[in-house]
Amino acid sequence: MSAPRPTRRTMLKAAGGLTVAAGLGAGTILATSLAANAAGDGFGLHITERNEDDPRMWYYRFQTAEISWAPGVNVLLPSDYHTSGRTYPVLYLLHGGNGDFMEFDHQGIREKTAGKPVIVVMPDGGKAGWYSNPVSSNSGPHNWESFHLNQLVPWVDANFRTYAEFAGRAVAGFSMGGFGALKYAAKYYGHFASVSAHSGPPSLRRDNGLVVHWANVSSAAVDLAGGTIYGAPAWDETRVTNDNPMQNLERYRGKRIFMVAGTSPSPDPFDFTNEREVLAGQREFKAALDAAKIPYTAYEEPGGHMVRPNRLVEDIDGVIAHLKKA
Repeated sequence: MSAPRPTRRTMLKAAGGLTVAAGLGAGTILATSLAANAAGDGFGLHITERNEDDPRMWYYRFQTAEISWAPGVNVLLPSDYHTSGRTYPVLYLLHGGNGDFMEFDHQGIREKTAGKPVIVVMPDGGKAGWYSNPVSSNSGPHNWESFHLNQLVPWVDANFRTYAEFAGRAVAGFSMGGFGALKYAAKYYGHFASVSAHSGPPSLRRDNGLVVHWANVSSAAVDLAGGTIYGAPAWDETRVTNDNPMQNLERYRGKRIFMVAGTSPSPDPFDFTNEREVLAGQREFKAALDAAKIPYTAYEEPGGHMVRPNRLVEDIDGVIAHLKKA
């Protein structure tokens, strides 16, 4: 893996207050700020495409040995990032199945975070990547878990003014991304102080392992050319156990937990099956958290398998309130 640029982190951590020569206009000041904060390669990531023209939404594509194609990442900066000199908490926001890193931009994440002191990182996770390293793949590497946790998280901390610590990070997601968030928060215990699942399933083994089967079938059809996330016909049982939120309850203790599920999905088979399983799984998970005396915030609301804008805003505000302050 290539090493990070040795001066990058020092430069960026100090890059809030700008020193500008007399006579430079506002446009020049902004251009100087953006150039000073441009991100670089490191941690096994080589930038193949980038757009840092927007003051807030910075876009990257990476070449990495962990993924067979060049995954994209959007990094949404706070409105005052280029002038404040402050260090910020980070929210990793994970898209759902058949989505991509643009999913939350299409849902108005810029407006929902305007003026709020948090960096939001939105990475690709595969159309059916399940935020996992698959047991098998016939289409090259699709190691989303390794890409996100071993490469992207340290790259973000090295290139932006972040709190590179437990109290400075949250992870949230929708559907498949909600599962990914719950999985990452437990499996990587010291990484995230807050976890949120918007219509995300927290129980892999209920209903004869319906979520495991769906992960295997969807990944085989869409991403892995017949490979699977958990193995088929026999599962990698250790991997299922390690990934299953229901079997790792104690690893949520001391963290902020936020969940939303729908109670009235439409007759559409996809919407109905998904949200019925999400609702049943979240109820099972909440009962287990209650028994373990682990607090959480959870909502059951009308509608089906979707992100509810008001709950997403509430969640973002809760993340900011819970994490280390900018």
